[in-house]
Amino acid sequence: MTSNSLRDQLLGLGFKDAPKPPPRPKHDAQKGKPGQGGKPAHAGRPGPAGKPARSGKPPQRPHAGKSREDIDLAKAYAIRAQKEKDERIEAERLKQEEARLRREAKAKLEAFLKDKALNAADAEHVRHFEYGGKIKRVHVTAPQLKALNAGELGVVQMNGRYLLVDAATLAEAEAIFAQAVALKVDPNAPAGDDPYSDPQYQVPDDLVW
Repeated sequence: MTSNSLRDQLLGLGFKDAPKPPPRPKHDAQKGKPGQGGKPAHAGRPGPAGKPARSGKPPQRPHAGKSREDIDLAKAYAIRAQKEKDERIEAERLKQEEARLRREAKAKLEAFLKDKALNAADAEHVRHFEYGGKIKRVHVTAPQLKALNAGELGVVQMNGRYLLVDAATLAEAEAIFAQAVALKVDPNAPAGDDPYSDPQYQVPDDLVW
């Protein structure tokens, strides 16, 4: 035929047939597309509803919860906070209870001391004594000063005033509300314990302390 004759003529002139491509290996069909590093062709393809297909490796879960040490520490802090709260509540309760008892005792003492004070309007002597960390004074007569230094009289503080009372009244006042006893002299105590016990000890009445 013409095509075969033309081929024969070209071969006769020195032309050669075009080389045939080498046969493709069978395993190439199992490899992915060029440039994918030999991964299977289906790798990375989206699964149903656009979701990526599972690769067979289980997904890594985030850190689940706190460690046991953190939980124990949190419990310890919670217990301590609750304990401190309970202690504050109890301290406040005791404080309020003490204030209530103090008010009741003062009211009872005030009623008890009614008409029992021996303060004299014509008292010409001043008896100084220490009370509440400060130097206080009460006006007394000469006989009262002597009786006071002998422990036969005493001084009770009530509503900012210093009331002179006898020893029996002083003992009752101390039993009702001991904090109100401002001066209770022990005649057998050394003179140095009360530097103002000497009857001859006098301080001008107009001296500011």
